[in-house]
Amino acid sequence: MLRIAIDGPGGAGKSSLAKAVAKELGIIYVDTGALYRSIGKYMLDNGVKDTKSRDEVLARLPEVKLQMRFEDGRQIILLNGEDVGDSIRTPEVSMAASNVSAIAEVRAFLLDTQRKIAEQCDLIMDGRDIGTVILPCAEVKIFLTARPEARAKRRHLELMAKGSTITYEQVLAEMNERDNNDTTREIAPCIPADDAIFLDNSDLTAEQTVDEVLKIVREVMKKRSKRGSGLYMFLRAIVSPVYRFFARVRVVGKENIPKDGGALLCCNHIGVNDIFMLGTVYPRQLRFLSKKEWFSVPVLRGLFKALGAVELDRGGKDVGALKSAIKLIKQGQTVVIFPQGHRYPGVNPASTPIKSGGALIAHRAMCEVIPVCIKTKGEKYRIFRKRYIIFGKPIKYSELGFENGGREEYMRAMNKVFDNICSLGGYKVELPEAPCDESENKP
Repeated sequence: MLRIAIDGPGGAGKSSLAKAVAKELGIIYVDTGALYRSIGKYMLDNGVKDTKSRDEVLARLPEVKLQMRFEDGRQIILLNGEDVGDSIRTPEVSMAASNVSAIAEVRAFLLDTQRKIAEQCDLIMDGRDIGTVILPCAEVKIFLTARPEARAKRRHLELMAKGSTITYEQVLAEMNERDNNDTTREIAPCIPADDAIFLDNSDLTAEQTVDEVLKIVREVMKKRSKRGSGLYMFLRAIVSPVYRFFARVRVVGKENIPKDGGALLCCNHIGVNDIFMLGTVYPRQLRFLSKKEWFSVPVLRGLFKALGAVELDRGGKDVGALKSAIKLIKQGQTVVIFPQGHRYPGVNPASTPIKSGGALIAHRAMCEVIPVCIKTKGEKYRIFRKRYIIFGKPIKYSELGFENGGREEYMRAMNKVFDNICSLGGYKVELPEAPCDESENKP
């Protein structure tokens, strides 16, 4: 999956750049502004006199049904079933779009739509909060900027070509005012994501800017395509065939393993062998959250760190470990957690308690979750007893039901994931037998 987020101030050339890059890479360009324009148009067409009025806009917002589809790489917006076409490109609609976009509920309304699109195809989006709010999970984030004078000069030339008599000084003043408003507003300010790559195109032509972005994309994707550290992949190549043969490991659902991109892998936990089995069957490096006690052993500490394990303090809220896991996923790696928190040999996993930490990671990383079930007879490992690793279909982020986060949401999401894991292995909750009432058997 390739998702590119381009943010930056007005006049930097984001839209024209995004369209050109999309054409070069053969991916879809998503014009997020068209969605706001469509809402603005609906408000104007349906009697909303003041599109800045939160109350008036929100009264009509539930009536809006937006769909986005792509034909031959062209974006089509359907507003309540009708193609809006170029009707959203008028000055009146542009102003209405700007007004409604400042309303938090409108942005929230479109947030899910934009994220669902990003789950379905390779694409590029441009705006002011794509990498920070809309697609914080984007594989490539670029903050495109230029000196105010350079941006004002470009905008002035555009307006002059359309017959405008506005002066350069006026354009520069308006641009500086807009920059200040965009960067200081409370709702979705125009600021770079922490992991965004800066590109100043003040002295670059449009063609040179496209070339620079393509170079950035290729370099980022090259790093992401790396299967794992040299030591990890070397040891895996040696150990994997031997271990899988003697442990009689069988893999089911291998086609469900993502070829690239970050993900959270959630699995039931029978024993320490789970870690080795997953590592031998997964084609890329796995990053495990390992309890800190393992790192207290001098010999193991170095090995664990070399293999990319993340130290976790299970005694409390280990914020550092959670942040590390989220960062790794955003970098395109697969992090493994065991929702049960502990090993449960010989126990039906459907009857064990689970923790919600994995859902928190999935929510913050905005990633899909891969459910995995390890199954063996009696849920206990024995020599020469077959062991099955069953990979389920990845659960998309939008399917986890997140809205604002929080303990209840995380627990619901984790229950959904773990129910999926148990279903893969055919596990069901074992209800205790009801005590026999002997009086019922008496004549």
